[in-house]
Amino acid sequence: MNTYKQIVTEILSASHIVITSHKSPDGDSVGSSLGLLRFIEKLGKKAVICHPDAAPDFLQWLDLSPILVMSEQRDAVKEEFAKADLIFCLDYNGTDRIGDMQPLLEAATCKKIMIDHHLNPQDFAFITVSETNVSSTAQLIAELIEQSGNGNLLDEKIGTPLYLGILTDTGSFRFSSVQPRTHELLGKLLAAGVQHHLIHENLNDNNTVGRLRLQGFAMSEKLEVMEDYHVAIISLTNEELNKYKYQKGDTDSLANLALSIKGMKAAILFSERDGIIKISFRSKGKENPVNVLAAEHFNGGGHANASGGMSELPMPETLEKIKKLIPQYFSAN
Repeated sequence: MNTYKQIVTEILSASHIVITSHKSPDGDSVGSSLGLLRFIEKLGKKAVICHPDAAPDFLQWLDLSPILVMSEQRDAVKEEFAKADLIFCLDYNGTDRIGDMQPLLEAATCKKIMIDHHLNPQDFAFITVSETNVSSTAQLIAELIEQSGNGNLLDEKIGTPLYLGILTDTGSFRFSSVQPRTHELLGKLLAAGVQHHLIHENLNDNNTVGRLRLQGFAMSEKLEVMEDYHVAIISLTNEELNKYKYQKGDTDSLANLALSIKGMKAAILFSERDGIIKISFRSKGKENPVNVLAAEHFNGGGHANASGGMSELPMPETLEKIKKLIPQYFSAN
């Protein structure tokens, strides 16, 4: 029995299934969670999704009603974990990635299944599907459906969130993680009824005036380029974000926008919220990984070309720190 068939066997034998994903939800974590939920329902079983915090505004066009949010529904989430006899761990490689749900997951004695594509997975699951060369966890859920022999169950309701997850985690199919198999699975999703043009419209045509003005301010006033190392830096303070009526998700595209500058090897975004500076690292090519920099100096990590981190230093000190580190990680000219 292959691993994917084994997972379906576990689904069919479970009576209370909980689907979890990481803190600060993104398109892949939300898309893979919803896609798996709809697949489980097509198998004739029930499940519930528990996330640490709410999805950003740019994903609110999805039907998010099946998702319980720990930061808003703590007692309900605790109850689901207490009843669970099978827990899916999607799009994260360690229990420390799920915020306040971590103690609940670690205390749960039921079977856990990890499906993820990040580097260095922890060994805490009964079944682990860790494919670090795959574009997204959503692609792995599509593989689960196909490789378990249930491709006939694919429909628009399952496929739409999976397409979303693949789309967002590949930067609209621009990253090197996109493989021929990625497009094969996308073709199956389209054949199942996914309306890809509507997904693109919902993601890209929902800007607020505040978001556009914030992006314009960031690029015109806060963009710094370390020319010798081909690294772009954007920093936004709490005061600056509030000035433009910041909403969750408003800064998500800024690092990629800075990376699009001709000749850039990497782009780093610093955004200050609630006394913590969140850092997004983006880079191009195998020769310019950013995950090591994030892990060694900013309590973070992730993919080689797309990682996250954080700093508790004030913004000026954080910027001084990164500017001293960049020559150690990126070659000049």
